[in-house]
Amino acid sequence: MPVNRTMPPSTVIPVLVYEDPSEAIDWLCDAFGFTLRWRAGEHGAQLGIGDDGAVGISERRIAPVLESSDPTVFRPPRRGEVSHSILVRVDDVDNHYARARQGGARIVRPPEDFAFGERQYSAEDIEGHRWTFSQSIADVAPEDWGATSA
Repeated sequence: MPVNRTMPPSTVIPVLVYEDPSEAIDWLCDAFGFTLRWRAGEHGAQLGIGDDGAVGISERRIAPVLESSDPTVFRPPRRGEVSHSILVRVDDVDNHYARARQGGARIVRPPEDFAFGERQYSAEDIEGHRWTFSQSIADVAPEDWGATSA
């Protein structure tokens, strides 16, 4: 497979829609520690985190659907509505949590240790996207906390 400098080696790259992509880009970098990989004018960008993590940022728009006469509306979530949650692995959840709080993130759940070996907290960004930041604290078999291995 050829290498493309525009795309990181991540297997999955979520793309989140914002009313104001420029404001969201600055906020995500400041509050959550993302770095700007590239920007497409005022319309969007790709942000990086960790060794190979990435998230796309896009503007609200209406796009035609090829096999339907109904257009598709790309929009940020509505208040009180969660259609997705992005999980991001970090080295130090507590320091990340402090940075996010200082940056104005709406904390949904403070840092907590879970039986499946992770310490996590959840927050919403300036337009309501839900984020969970996770740090491994123990190696736990799925069967030890009630799940089953595939």
